[in-house]
Amino acid sequence: MTATPATSATTAPAIAPAALHDPVIAWFDAHARDLPWRRPDTGAWGVMVSEFMLQQTPVARVLPVYEQWLARWPRPADLAAEAPGEAVRAWGRLGYPRRALRLHGAALAITERFGGDVPREHSQLLALPGIGEYTAAAVASFAYGQRHAVLDTNVRRVFARAAAGIQYPPNATTAAERKLARALLPAHEPTAARWAAASMELGALVCTSKNEDCARCPIASQCAWRLAGKPAHQGPARRGQTYAGTDRQVRGKLLAVLREAVAPVPLAVLDAVWEEPVQRARALDGLVADGLVEPMADDLYRLPLT
Repeated sequence: MTATPATSATTAPAIAPAALHDPVIAWFDAHARDLPWRRPDTGAWGVMVSEFMLQQTPVARVLPVYEQWLARWPRPADLAAEAPGEAVRAWGRLGYPRRALRLHGAALAITERFGGDVPREHSQLLALPGIGEYTAAAVASFAYGQRHAVLDTNVRRVFARAAAGIQYPPNATTAAERKLARALLPAHEPTAARWAAASMELGALVCTSKNEDCARCPIASQCAWRLAGKPAHQGPARRGQTYAGTDRQVRGKLLAVLREAVAPVPLAVLDAVWEEPVQRARALDGLVADGLVEPMADDLYRLPLT
């Protein structure tokens, strides 16, 4: 009979959570990157903006856009006063531009419902347009120091390896992962908030998807995956992301023209960005359907005003 590992993605951690907290937080105190959204004077709006931008986008690409964004819109009401198309324009080449519309929608709701202040309660954050469980937990934890399980890709990978003994977490977040994250959460609220940031940074800098640096890891001696000999991933194939030749690339090229334009753009100009007419039309239709582009009379297009 083949032996089964002592832990899996669906079981409780085999190591005491408290044994992880101190070394990971101490490592974070010594090695955390100096990022603008982590500074004490950032405020909840700056944290929220960073969380929207950092979804599926590397820090290096986010930094210049983040700085420009907050210089232009330092409060939610400043963004809410502008057309949503201006948010799309300022989003630049961060990718997944629907995030810009969602952030604009959140700014409108914050202005209308909360007097322009990002709400503190997790339930209120979760009720804002465009905000899901991860973003609500991240803002509540990082901006307000609250106790929430914050599960991004980096945290999920750290927990999968250190506690569950597997190389990678499932492709989509599971109920078992949420249960594990809650089991690992420190009871003390400020410590829990620090733990959320520290475990995320550990996954970003040390316990990376490829070429993990166990020699630098503060919990390597306790890591279930390392102690098991680093067994290879046994789950479904990891999903890779392609870009060249996809509708995403065509959409990006179309939006780039519209972002640079100071007046509505003729369809003939947009037609010039991609040779294949069926894919180009499909991409443009998708942008219109997503509210990222507004069609006008006489085959003109612009970024949305409403």
